[in-house]
Amino acid sequence: MSALPRFAEREEIAAVLLGTGIVGRALLGLLATSAGADVRLVGVANSTRQLVDASGLCGDIAVARLARCEPDRHDDTLLAALDQSGAVRRVVIDATASLETASRHAEWLARGYDVVTANKAAAAAASPAWHSLRAATLRDGTTYGDAATVGAGLPVLSTLRRLRACGDALIAIEGVFSGSLSWLFNTWDGSRPFSALLREARAFGYTEPDPRADLSGADVARKLVILARAAGRALDVHEIDVENLVPPWLCGIDAATFIDNAEALDAAIEARRVEAASEGCVLRHVASLDAEGRARVGLAAVDAGHPAARVSGTDNLFALTTERYRSRPLVIQGPGAGAEVTAQALLGDLLALRAVQFAAA
Repeated sequence: MSALPRFAEREEIAAVLLGTGIVGRALLGLLATSAGADVRLVGVANSTRQLVDASGLCGDIAVARLARCEPDRHDDTLLAALDQSGAVRRVVIDATASLETASRHAEWLARGYDVVTANKAAAAAASPAWHSLRAATLRDGTTYGDAATVGAGLPVLSTLRRLRACGDALIAIEGVFSGSLSWLFNTWDGSRPFSALLREARAFGYTEPDPRADLSGADVARKLVILARAAGRALDVHEIDVENLVPPWLCGIDAATFIDNAEALDAAIEARRVEAASEGCVLRHVASLDAEGRARVGLAAVDAGHPAARVSGTDNLFALTTERYRSRPLVIQGPGAGAEVTAQALLGDLLALRAVQFAAA
């Protein structure tokens, strides 16, 4: 068993982690290294259990200890551990995909807790809820760390905010925002049915357990909303033209039945690939917001010169056209999926709170 980590007399950061899936577990691994030495983990919870100790938990054994806890889950107990820690910054880390959990972000911020999240639901919520979230942050001096919500921590949100702070303005944004859909469409060449590749991507863990969560385009639409708002552009999910690649009759069945019938996707998507190839283009899953405010998520045929034609693996790509990057867009590209890089983005937002505290001192 690992020894309990030693802390300074006055830690800057105490944190509770909500969610122990692959991203949450990867973050716990990072917190157990020297990189996480300034973060005191005082609580860990999944949907049914929690483990709390205001004096500090060891990240590398927290999940095993949590599994032995009796089912008992109360946010108030977790928040109390933060209050009892005596730390300067008290942080709730949301590594879930829960709408209910995301709905509490504004409340936590208003109560003086910082929030660091990979959960996109709050940042992409309808405008009234989004404005409440922003108001809670601005009014109470708390911090909302959202780097992990888009691009698995690629510096796209920070870049958009820096450009905006420097007086630049976003004209348009376009790119490949899904690591799973990136892999599917830059790997698929028609030599095998699309459904076979989809099952392979699922086996590799690139897609959600139910791949319809990726193929529907809903997750990418949320990312586009978050990016637009970071650049100062008003956008809601319902304003985006989202192409769902899943036929309606496959939407209402369970995930296992969908996988068994995935061949129903093949003919329509293969026809799109052949049409694109006849024009010297390739298919990519692209999100875009133009200068007139038109937003779209779905398949697009792009030529060899387009940045999206050159993505590989699970790469995400963001092409930012701004007033100062007008003749050639600013392109940010790199791995856009994976537990380790997403967890690193969460840790980066946690550690950034040290700089916030220093600036406020």
